[in-house]
Order: sequence, then C-alpha cells, then structure tokens
Amino acid sequence: MSDTVISVEISENPDKRLDKALARDVPVEANLSRSRLAKLLAEGAVSRNGVVVTDQKAKVAEGEVYEIRVAEAVDLEASPENIPLDVVYDDDALIVVNKPAGMVVHPAPGSPSGTLVNALLHHSADSLSGIGGAKRPGIVHRIDKDTSGLLVVAKSDAAHQGLAKQFEKHSVERHYRALCYGRPDAADPRLRGMPGVDFEASNLLRVNANLARHKTDRQRQAVVKNAGRHAITRARVVDSYGTPPTVSLLDCWLETGRTHQIRVHMAYCGHSLIGDPVYGGKRKLAKKSLPDAAIAAIGGFPRQALHAATLGFIHPVSGEKLSFEAPLPQDFAELITELSR
Repeated sequence: MSDTVISVEISENPDKRLDKALARDVPVEANLSRSRLAKLLAEGAVSRNGVVVTDQKAKVAEGEVYEIRVAEAVDLEASPENIPLDVVYDDDALIVVNKPAGMVVHPAPGSPSGTLVNALLHHSADSLSGIGGAKRPGIVHRIDKDTSGLLVVAKSDAAHQGLAKQFEKHSVERHYRALCYGRPDAADPRLRGMPGVDFEASNLLRVNANLARHKTDRQRQAVVKNAGRHAITRARVVDSYGTPPTVSLLDCWLETGRTHQIRVHMAYCGHSLIGDPVYGGKRKLAKKSLPDAAIAAIGGFPRQALHAATLGFIHPVSGEKLSFEAPLPQDFAELITELSR
C-alpha cells in the first residue's frame, strides 16, 4: 500500500486561511473536500518545503506550493456481496438506486449483511475513490428497511460533501407515495384544531411538528413540544378509496428529513400509514366501506405503504440538475388495484 502525494500551488487572491485556500486550489480529480483537508492537516499530512503544516488558519500567499500526502483508501470492514440492484443512474461521482422494500441501507449489529452497502461495495468496487479515507459508499440519506424507492449514494469524498450540503439546506427534492387510513381534509375540525397542523391552498396538508425519540421506546420517534428536531411534512391527496373515504393515496414531500418523519407525522394526524407496524397498527374497517378483497389486502399488507418515488438534486461535480422517478413496486401497485375495484 502506497501513499499518493498531491501538489497544490496557491493561485492568485487566495483566502487568508490555509484550509480554505487548499480547498479552492486542490485538483478536482483529487476528490478532497474542505473537511477532508482539515483532517489531513490535523494528521500532519500537509507540508511546504518539507516542513509539516498543521494549522488550518495558517496564512498563505500566492505561488506557495503545498504537498498533501493521502494514504491509499482502505477497504471497509463490510464485505462486498453480489446482490442485484436496480440502478437508475451511475457515474464516477455517485449512484442512484431504487431500493426494494426489505433491504437495510447500512450494516448494523442486527443486519451485518445483505444491505445496500454490501451490494454497492460489489457493484461499484472499481469506482469508489474513498470517503474519509475508506473505500466505501457515502450514505448521505437513508430510507427505512421496509420503505422502497430512490436513494443517492456518493462514490467520492467531494461528491459526499456536495450532496450532504444540499440535504442540510433542504434543497433536495423528495416526494413519497403513501397509503394512509382515512382522508386528510381541511374540512375536518379535528385536524384544524391540532397544534402544528394546518392546510395550505388546494387542501394541502402541512404538518410542522418537532420530532424526538419516544420517552419509553427508543426505537420509535414521537411528536414533541419545545424540544426535538424541527420537522415539516406536506401531503396532498392524490386519490381516495371507499365510501366514506377509507384509504387515501398521498403525495408527501419533506421540507426536512427526520427519522420516520412521514410515518410519525401522519400517525400524529390520525391518518397512519397502512401496514406500519410501529406507528399504524391494524384498524378494523367497516365491512361495507370497501370490497372484501380490498379489506383483506389491507390487513395482509406486510409493511408500511411508503415509497420514495421522486428524487431531485444538483450533481455535486457537474452542477447539472438531476431528477429521477421510480414506479410503484409490485406489492404497492397491487394494493391500489384492489382498492380501485
């Protein structure tokens, strides 16, 4: 294993801080973000004229040449696995996949293998340039194990940082399809009186309610007051099924992206998602509200009816606007077919 030495010449009008000047002038192909450069500085991997420089705030001048020694990326402990992937987009910087329901995104004590990361280590082995010094895919957002749909994953440190900034700024477009009990409606006085719940034009539901871990069940999230993390979900009814409306197909989108956000917010509103084992449970539906086959299909649906259908962002390297759509998976589509009969 050998180190790579990158030479950086400071160009005109540099920033006063070394870390910022290096971040501007380091070759793009090096795939080194400012945070990665800061770490390399702290590790003593940056030098000038043979003298190690560790101060991020050190003054710089035009024409100075710095050498950055970058160790070869080491392999992640997770093992590559030849698991089929539905790849929607793939280049040297990132990959977009349509994750099936049932697949965990990242290895954990309860799921050490069979994850999206294991699959990506095999699929993208030749194009992973290292995230934080390790040959691994850069997970910048996740969707739950039993939620299907679109995920973008970085292959380089620079792409990882660029995508992470967009998620932090909430500029990434994410729309979900969900099936919930009932029909959220502005005419419902119960919803009108709930803290954090209101309706915008065209009967658009807006939930502005902070989320935090549940006090007694640490695996769950809960709506809290004056604590937790800011969270906003919007939902529009696409279609409703039954008489009176018993189930609704929603288009949900996130202004923020918190753990279980859509599931918790919809349950808080009294419109939990079909099949949600944590926040929804199973409801006893009136026999005449839907055909028997539809009621049976709802009761037998094995997961939360939630699908990450749309994903849009700015490519962190090319600057191109990218947008992707993933069709409903078979189980979700078949449930809608039964509801529509």
